[in-house]
Amino acid sequence: MARGGDGLQVLSALDAAKTQWYHFTAIIVAGMGFFTDAYDLFCISLVTKLLGRIYYTDTSKDNPGSLPPNVAAAVNGVAFCGTLAGQLFFGWLGDKLGRKSVYGMTLMLMVICSVASGLSFGHTPTGVMATLCFFRFWLGFGIGGDYPLSATIMSEYANKKTRGAFIAAVFAMQGFGILAGGIVTLVISAAFRAGYPAPAYRDDHFNSTVPQADYVWRIILILGAAPAMLTYYWRMKMPETARYTALVAKNAKQAAADMSRVLQTEIVDEQEKLDEMVTAESNTFGLFSREFARRHGLHLVGTSTTWFLLDIAFYSQNLFQKDIFTSINWIPKANTMSALEEVFRISRAQTLIALCGTVPGYWFTVALIDVVGRFAIQLLGFFMMTVFMLGLAIPYHHWTTPGNHIGFVVMYAFTFFFANFGPNSTTFIVPAEIFPARLRSTCHGISAASGKAGAIIGAFGFLYAAQNQDKSKADAGYPAGIGVRNSLFVLAASNLLGFILTFLVPESKGKSLEEMSGEADDAEDDAVGTRAVRPSGTQMV
Repeated sequence: MARGGDGLQVLSALDAAKTQWYHFTAIIVAGMGFFTDAYDLFCISLVTKLLGRIYYTDTSKDNPGSLPPNVAAAVNGVAFCGTLAGQLFFGWLGDKLGRKSVYGMTLMLMVICSVASGLSFGHTPTGVMATLCFFRFWLGFGIGGDYPLSATIMSEYANKKTRGAFIAAVFAMQGFGILAGGIVTLVISAAFRAGYPAPAYRDDHFNSTVPQADYVWRIILILGAAPAMLTYYWRMKMPETARYTALVAKNAKQAAADMSRVLQTEIVDEQEKLDEMVTAESNTFGLFSREFARRHGLHLVGTSTTWFLLDIAFYSQNLFQKDIFTSINWIPKANTMSALEEVFRISRAQTLIALCGTVPGYWFTVALIDVVGRFAIQLLGFFMMTVFMLGLAIPYHHWTTPGNHIGFVVMYAFTFFFANFGPNSTTFIVPAEIFPARLRSTCHGISAASGKAGAIIGAFGFLYAAQNQDKSKADAGYPAGIGVRNSLFVLAASNLLGFILTFLVPESKGKSLEEMSGEADDAEDDAVGTRAVRPSGTQMV
């Protein structure tokens, strides 16, 4: 018997297509959204110290200003809240209006808000921060839409054999976005530092922050619009995916015409066969139906909870970075540097971390995901993250004594290598493969939004939790917490839970999208008068 996508010639042609130029075009066009996303979300962490110096310095104090805890949380976190809302809204819209039309909206929103956030003005520091937060929320909203749409478009364009690697390559552009954020900040801060030399804060409180420093963070944020603008034209030229046109819009003729052009081969439109397929009883259930719960309920629970737990650990890394950098003397005490010197040092440290720990993990996933499968990579990733987190937590006192911090950095880098060569990549890929076409973008958006909820907990819950248990030793403005060591134990436990919940998620390696979602199987069953429904993800033999 035929396997899952063979019912319609247009879907079979996509599944069996050799890797061609259009695949790489799709990776770059979809990947640029992620490049921009990573750049925008990441570069704010590089300039928060500078914002504190410019807007909150009291020159009568011995140390330069820093953002108050509530302002720091808002500036860093408001984009996450926007992303969560954008993932749900644009995920739903992508299934209603089509991937392509919504894709252009998200990109324009990212461009406009990147520029606007760099032009945040106000008469008071609070006014500037409020304007910045407003535009960063809407920037996040646009970025949120890119998650379900990029993943869905790439999965629907890809062939069966290398689909995992293609979706992983789109996601891996995040690594380059992080790297670009670090390099751009390095170059701009170095140029301004050379043009406007300034003394260290302890030598001259007033002149250590030159007035021109205010341009630095604005230029860095505005440049986030560049990669998105460059790909806008190509996004608009991409045809709608054949799976959406055929299975959701029910237009076999248009799907065949679009894919004949893309694949440069003649494809027959099979409207009758398509009508048979999409009107099958089992191909019409909605997201909140009992049928969806029976077929895909556990899958959605699996993809959402694993992404949620992964992001708690992944985004908590910000906690340890400043401690690590200070302990290994990559970043000296704030009062020994001028404002631009500090930005330069922070971006240099972050760029090195990205180069060594972040980027390689993504590309290991690209290389191996279609060889060993999603399930094995996700299990291995969660397991190794648990091991390394415990390796940091149990002998925590040992790591913090002078002379041992290099070991700490190595353990820390391995934790995040296995996040990227592991659940950080697979939790993005799998939801784009296992749900029906008419609900694919929505389900991916729900899974991604669960992840962002975890990110908010990881980045902010732990910012408070990791404070010293002795209030007098906690950072200025923060209450006492449970300490870094106990926080690491909590993170190890969340990784272990992620390992267990991975067993709810099916393996999609080498199977067509229709085979995973059960769409083609059911149409064939109905065609021969059979009402028996196979569990989703099984093959026809």
